[in-house]
Formats: sequence, C-alpha cells, structure tokens
Amino acid sequence: MLLQQTDIHQLMRSDMERVSARVAEAARVRYAGVSPFLEEIVQAGGKRLRPLLLLLAARAYQYDENVDTLITAAAGVELLHTASLVHDDTVDRAAIRRGKPTLNSVFDHGSVILIGDYLFAQSAMLAAATGSPRVVSIFASTLGAICDGQLMEMIEATDLDQTDQQYFDRIYGKTASLFAGAAEMGTVISGAPEDHIQALLSFGGDVGLAFQIVDDVLDLTGESSDLGKPAGNDLRQGTITLPVIYYLASNPPGAAGSQMIASIVAGTASDVEITAALDDIRSSGCVEKAFGEVERIVQRAKDRLRILPDITAREGLCEFAEMAIHRAS
Repeated sequence: MLLQQTDIHQLMRSDMERVSARVAEAARVRYAGVSPFLEEIVQAGGKRLRPLLLLLAARAYQYDENVDTLITAAAGVELLHTASLVHDDTVDRAAIRRGKPTLNSVFDHGSVILIGDYLFAQSAMLAAATGSPRVVSIFASTLGAICDGQLMEMIEATDLDQTDQQYFDRIYGKTASLFAGAAEMGTVISGAPEDHIQALLSFGGDVGLAFQIVDDVLDLTGESSDLGKPAGNDLRQGTITLPVIYYLASNPPGAAGSQMIASIVAGTASDVEITAALDDIRSSGCVEKAFGEVERIVQRAKDRLRILPDITAREGLCEFAEMAIHRAS
C-alpha cells in the first residue's frame, strides 16, 4: 500500500523545514526596496517538490550520514528553480504568478534580470558547498538544460506544425531536467550504486514530464480563480502544448479548428473566439489523450523504482510520482 501524500510531507517535514530556512538565508539581500519582494517569492515556493524529490531519492541509501549535505543541495535546487521562474516571468512579461504580482510588475527589466542572476549565483554557491565535484557538474548541466528548454520555448513553441517529440524535448529541458537533476544529486550524495543513480535520474525526468503535462492540461481546463491567471493563458500567449498538438492533429490545415488556433497564436482572436476554441479543445478528447500520456509516463517512472532495495523509500517515491495525477483530480 502506498504512503499517502500527507505521509510523505510528514516523513520529510523536519528536514524540509531546514531546507526552507537555508533557502531563505541564501536569498536574503541587503537592499530594503528589494528584500520584502524577494522574501515573499521564496516563501511562496509552493510544495518545494524538487528539494523534496532530492531528499526522497536519497532515503534508500546513506541518508543520515549525509543529511547536512543533502539539505544544502536541496536548498540549491529550490533556489535554482526560483531563479528560473524569475527569468521566465521576465521573458514572458508575466504580471502575476500564483495570484501574486511578479518582480517584473514592480521593478524595471534590468533589475529583475540581476535579481534572477543573484539567485542563480546563490544556488550555484550552495551546489559548490556540497564539496562534490559531481554535484556541481550535475548542477551546471541542469542549468544548461533549463536554458536550452527556455530557448526552444521562445523559438519553437508557437510552431503549429511541431511534433509531440519537439514538445517533450522542450518540456524536458525547461521542467523535467531539474527533477532529474534533483534525484541524481540526492542519490550521488547518499552513496547510491551507479545503476541506482541512473534509475533515479530517469525516474525524476519522467515525473518532471508528467508534472509539466498536467500543468499544461490544467491551464486549459482549470478555472482562472484557481490558476491565478486566465484559463488558456499558454495558448493566449502563443504557446502550443500537448493537448493542442493533439487537437491540431485532428484538425488539418484549413479546418476551422486549426484556423482558430492559428488566429489565437497570431494574437488576432477575440476573447469570445478564444473561449469558444477552449471549449472545443476540452470537448475534443485531446485533454483526455494528454492525460493518458501522463498516466503512461507515471507508470514508467514507478517501474524504474523496482531496483530500489528499501520498500519504504520506494513507496514514498511512488506516491511522489502519483502526485502528478492527483493534482488533476
């Protein structure tokens, strides 16, 4: 029987509190005008899924002996995630995240970029503080993958002819790579065998893919009040996600559906037309098809855990993977 979601957080509560304290300490700045906004962003970090994954991945191995180093690495992972969100919001010119004003709605573009750079630097310092050259290497390659994913999003995300594989490559870089890197760091620090490290790395990548697909599904199906942004916000900004790729595949060029999506991506559709398009996508079966892909990926992720010798750690990671589905229910 799997651990319940509350059990995962209860199991890791003490160490996650230490992670949060370390993140807050590293993100502190001396500028009075910036500090309150930065503190709010750090404190509003959601469920801190990436550091939680790092710690859960380490539990089957030499966890207690390395807990201080694991907490340092987990804080670095969370700061890297936060820094990437700051830069994302700047690139997207987003005014709201999780229902709250973003930094770029308060400060000028240059200042926000520098704040994001500061957080990147602090996260790199935490990675270096682990004393592990391999952790630093993982951190660097993960940062590169995130940037590559963001570049793909800027260049390819509006392409109406993109394939689902292009989509998966993009979201692996911008989202799943950090899940993969977190799991890999946790197992490396805790002394896992190399074949276990590779299995957990792949597990983290799969879970990250599932989380992003669910985010993209919820963007189309959720209520604006729950999302903290307009429903269909990705599509309104011209970003084609997996359900829309499936929808376009069933609406060949020239069909009314594909023409409407092209109009939305071009920024020429009215709010009424966008609402009608969202309704058509929701009723097309494409959302269910995308969610079926989530279920397949989550099962693949759980299958990778068979290599773990510790049943409790395996069950905790299985429940972590299931959280991707729970978020959509």
